[in-house]
Amino acid sequence: MFLDKIFKKENKEEIQENISKQELITKPLSGFMELLPAEQIVFNQIMDTIRQTYELFGFIPMDNPVLERAEVLLAKAGGETEKQIYRFKKGDTDLAMRFDLTVPLARYVAQNQRDLAFPFKRYSIGKVYRGERAQAGRFREFYQCDIDVIGYEKLDIRFDAEIPSIIYTIFKKLGFDKFTIRINNRKIFNGLFESLKVQEKSAKIMQSIDRMEKMRNLPAGRQVEKVNQELKELGLLEDQISQISKLISLKGNSQEMIKGLKDLGIENEQFEEGVEELKKVSILIQQLGVPESNFIIDATIARGLDYYTGIVYETRLDEYPEIGSVCSGGRYEDLASQYTDRKLPGVGISIGLTRLFDQLLEKGALKTGSATPTKVLVLPMTDNFEKSLQLANKLRKNKISTEVSFNIESKMKKRLGYADKLEIPFSIFIGEDELSKGIYTLKDMKTGEQEELTEENLLKKLSR
Repeated sequence: MFLDKIFKKENKEEIQENISKQELITKPLSGFMELLPAEQIVFNQIMDTIRQTYELFGFIPMDNPVLERAEVLLAKAGGETEKQIYRFKKGDTDLAMRFDLTVPLARYVAQNQRDLAFPFKRYSIGKVYRGERAQAGRFREFYQCDIDVIGYEKLDIRFDAEIPSIIYTIFKKLGFDKFTIRINNRKIFNGLFESLKVQEKSAKIMQSIDRMEKMRNLPAGRQVEKVNQELKELGLLEDQISQISKLISLKGNSQEMIKGLKDLGIENEQFEEGVEELKKVSILIQQLGVPESNFIIDATIARGLDYYTGIVYETRLDEYPEIGSVCSGGRYEDLASQYTDRKLPGVGISIGLTRLFDQLLEKGALKTGSATPTKVLVLPMTDNFEKSLQLANKLRKNKISTEVSFNIESKMKKRLGYADKLEIPFSIFIGEDELSKGIYTLKDMKTGEQEELTEENLLKKLSR
């Protein structure tokens, strides 16, 4: 008895050790997402919705290589970005994995500009790689869904207004009603800092303003107070702090915001140009069908100090503010200055699909259903598979996803258990009776109801 206990204990420890080894081997690398079948289906549905919407607005698909010459990716990278790039050598070639979809776009447009029609509207949906510390909502491999409109020498500002219309369409199709597209113009900040003669401190000032987002649980007035204190510590004068404070305190609908910006009395050409662009874009956004309940002018939105030069966007889900921006982007003056002497202005956005999906799944905001796209499982009950295969072909021609259960030696309970586990909606039995009568027995797997149907009626029912 004593030896038996020891054996059981040692056996249990051995099994546990084997399980631990298996987990170590099979677990994906940190920061790399893998999904179960039901989750993957929902992920793909979201991706398809984004892709279809991009194409609905006339964007052309593009698929660039994951690997680029390191010198191409590093031409515009620096600081933290350069540290995060996955880089290696193959023979004499210095290679790197793309860290976004914009640099490959810049290279592509510079290379093919003579063959492209401008404005060039492209979308790209693909994986990118960043060797940063993996944590909740932050991945090392993740999907980005980008659109960009690239002009040749110039690009009409109406394209800037179309972008929020695309964002609105996508999130409505995804089933969200409460979301807010925040827009601003970088020229407003640049012009204000220029008029206050604090351009050299602009990066640190914007860092202070950006921190307002992390203080969203505090009253708006308290947020501004904290920013003011930080600006004081940066050495700004009282009148400079006062002007910045007035700007970031502005609230209201688009008309009220435009009036508020003008009432600041900032006499600076760049500032005034930014306000006029915001005014024009906000009117066009409404004409494109985006209600004011879903977009606002937000004077605290900056984005990319060096990259963006005009209109900028950030989109947040109102019911999940802790997720932060789920879609962002803006206008940039020159896409490919590293690769061509032609001026290629553009405007675009990016949706971080992997992060968005992960966060919504964690919060229970996404519903998963069947673990397969199959709608019908055909169950032959004799060795004669001809009728079953013919039916499966006909169903597929009618765009009904169909599987045939080939393991007729298994018990029916096990075969139906397969359909139950994958949540396949319907099963069709084809036995001797069905073959002799020329009918099919259809079972609703959810209700358990069965009915005998002709082929014509079966197709009508399953095509609904």
